[in-house]
Amino acid sequence: MVSPATPYIGRFAPSPTGPLHFGSLATAVASYLDARHYHGQWLLRMEDIDPPREMAGAADLILQQLEIHALHWDSKVLFQSTRSDAYRETLKQLEADGLIYRCHCSRQQLKERGGLHPRRCTYTGNPDKPHALRLAVADESEITYTDLFQGQQHQHIKQEVGDFVLHRKDGLFAYQLAVVLDDAFQGVNHVIRGSDLLDSTARQIYLQQLLGVASPQYGHLPVAVDTAGNKLSKQNMAPPVERTTPTLNLWVAMQWLGMTPPQALQQATPGELITWAIPHWDRKAVPGLIQQLAP
Repeated sequence: MVSPATPYIGRFAPSPTGPLHFGSLATAVASYLDARHYHGQWLLRMEDIDPPREMAGAADLILQQLEIHALHWDSKVLFQSTRSDAYRETLKQLEADGLIYRCHCSRQQLKERGGLHPRRCTYTGNPDKPHALRLAVADESEITYTDLFQGQQHQHIKQEVGDFVLHRKDGLFAYQLAVVLDDAFQGVNHVIRGSDLLDSTARQIYLQQLLGVASPQYGHLPVAVDTAGNKLSKQNMAPPVERTTPTLNLWVAMQWLGMTPPQALQQATPGELITWAIPHWDRKAVPGLIQQLAP
């Protein structure tokens, strides 16, 4: 994990599948404030490696939403779609080391095995048939780490997850591969994100160790849910944040994150509210629940 002497580099990495909703804005606010509070950089990465799920113009819209809310990033925005060569080279190296293998198993076959993949496919037909590339996880694959908000986490990857996909059967690169390589490429050493990704973190740490790259310090925020308990997400048609009320949006997000901005700042500009929030950011005030009702 990260040395206390290492300069802080954080990031926000939305997928351009639609505009920011309350949950994604709150995540952006938390990751921004954490970076600025600790005098660090805040980078922006657009995770655009799943074209079928992307919405035309969403990337530009997200950038505009962040700017309206005075969340200004450092350096040039990194688009994952420009990183295919790096992903491909890593897969070649893992294959040369005998650490990945072709998988032709269907979802139904995996479901019948409880979701865990049996080590190595027994398929002996046409090798060019569409296939995924899976990482051969070692039997000794226990990962333990301390999350900034959720406390100590432990997962035995081989027993609980099994051999996981790094390159999908549809030809797209898997999230686990891309996020590990891009965090390493950008020097990211602090990742503040939603706890819907908590379960995948151990896999990322395992892959980081396998590739010999440093693991960031992770902090997983509560997932915003509606009054029916459904996660606020683009897939669930969560409404986008209102562009005409950025100060109010920030105010509500900060309260949801455990902060108490003074009433006098309700009429402030977004920049003024952010300026107040940076020195008042407190990790300990963030609710530790995995899910919390959105206001």
